[in-house]
Amino acid sequence: MPSHSRPHTSHLNSPESPMAEIILFHHVQGLTPGVAAFAETLRQAGHTAHTPDLFEGRTFPSIDDGMAFAREVGFGEILERGTRAAEAFPASVVYAGFSMGVMPAQKLAQTRPGARGALFFHACIPVAEFGEWPAGVPVQIHAMEADPFFVEEGGDIDAARELVASAANAELFLYPGDQHLFTDSSLKAYDPAASGLLIQRVLTFLAQV
Repeated sequence: MPSHSRPHTSHLNSPESPMAEIILFHHVQGLTPGVAAFAETLRQAGHTAHTPDLFEGRTFPSIDDGMAFAREVGFGEILERGTRAAEAFPASVVYAGFSMGVMPAQKLAQTRPGARGALFFHACIPVAEFGEWPAGVPVQIHAMEADPFFVEEGGDIDAARELVASAANAELFLYPGDQHLFTDSSLKAYDPAASGLLIQRVLTFLAQV
């Protein structure tokens, strides 16, 4: 079993380790210090991580505040901002997103040819929303087993299970707890043990894509 502590990443910086380029979309509270710290962890492991700001500098103290802003901007517009942001980077990337950020990450993984992989944190959208899951694109989905946003409200867990059942290389990881944004070290929801294990699994995934 992997340790729940944050992994040492120095061994992943060797020339033999394949490095990935990741586009990482933030959650509904914005491009927080915790999202930036997560991206920096990936960089310290030798990967390239881009963090487009879909809120143009705005961050919010709560999910409710962020959701109010997202509704004002329009989820369609946020999705398009993510799509436009990706145009600045190569197609052969890993698309990743936290919660709301899964929307552009999943759309791009399914519709922009050349994706190396996908990482969905705290959310998953029905595959049919964007067509079919592309053959040969691996994906990991991570969430807490009692997260009401993932398990109850939007049917994300059903979408995740459907994706795992239909894709050739897909994994769903559920962690003990009921927090939503447990990977963001700048929020009260942060869970160091669960986040550390998630990062271990993500780094293993990135080393293989």
